[in-house]
Amino acid sequence: MSQSPLIMAVRTMGHLNLSIDWSTNETLAVDLAGLMAGSAVLAPLGNDAFFAQVTVEEWGHGLDWPGGLDLGADLLYKLGREQAGLLSPSQFDRWMRENNLTLSTAAEALGMSRRMIAHYRTGSRPIPRVVQLACLGWEVAQRQRAA
Repeated sequence: MSQSPLIMAVRTMGHLNLSIDWSTNETLAVDLAGLMAGSAVLAPLGNDAFFAQVTVEEWGHGLDWPGGLDLGADLLYKLGREQAGLLSPSQFDRWMRENNLTLSTAAEALGMSRRMIAHYRTGSRPIPRVVQLACLGWEVAQRQRAA
């Protein structure tokens, strides 16, 4: 996204797992195990009692733990969407390029406004799963027409 969404709330969901509520009205699960791998700075998060002390940074731009350990909202949002298997703006842009679609033709293909396609492409709005599924369905339909 052009500006990261804000973190509204966080809950620990077990060892190195969080559930984060975002200003986009999304709730995303985030597993920090991969991020922690080989990071001495993040090693304290491996202690479940320490990990449970997570708080939302005052303005929602990240998560804080005691001793100044923090993670930014942009990284957490990206991780959460990737781990949920949701389409990123760069993947959406690649889908458009690979299928030779302009903003207008992509909007027509997906039954959406040109403006919303532009939002998805630039990352100024999160891409809903239903749009991701529509992209996949459109590709299948195109292949069937070509066969």
